[in-house]
Formats: sequence, structure tokens, C-alpha cells
Amino acid sequence: MLEKIKEIVADQLGIDEDDIKLESNFKEDLEADSLDLFELVMALEEEYGVEIPSEDLEKIATVNDIIEYLKNKGVEA
Repeated sequence: MLEKIKEIVADQLGIDEDDIKLESNFKEDLEADSLDLFELVMALEEEYGVEIPSEDLEKIATVNDIIEYLKNKGVEA
């Protein structure tokens, strides 16, 4: 799952996959703004067939947060 998420994040943020780590914070480490995060969530929703409500976005700060969130929603790796 990590590799696919890194691919999506890199594509959405226009950065190299090698710069993305589990502990990477979207705003601080990857310099994503709110529009970047919105587009990232849309891409993740499309890829994994889940809905991520805006109130849940506040809980997602790192790449690992996304993985844990998707696992909790029943998404298989």
C-alpha cells in the first residue's frame, strides 16, 4: 500500500517518490497547501473507493496517517 500511496502523493504534489517517507508531514515536509491536500484526497478516494469526509482530514497529517486511515476503513493493502 505504501508504494501506491507514494505514487499518488508524488503525482499530486509534483515531487519525487524518494522524498516521501512514512513520517512525512504533508504541510511541513512536502509543502502541500490545502488545495493540494484536497486534490490528494480526491485521488485517494478514487483509487481506493472510499469517502474521506472533510472532518477526517484534520486527523491526516502524514503519509502513515493515510495508510492507517485506509486500513481502518477496511481497505486491503
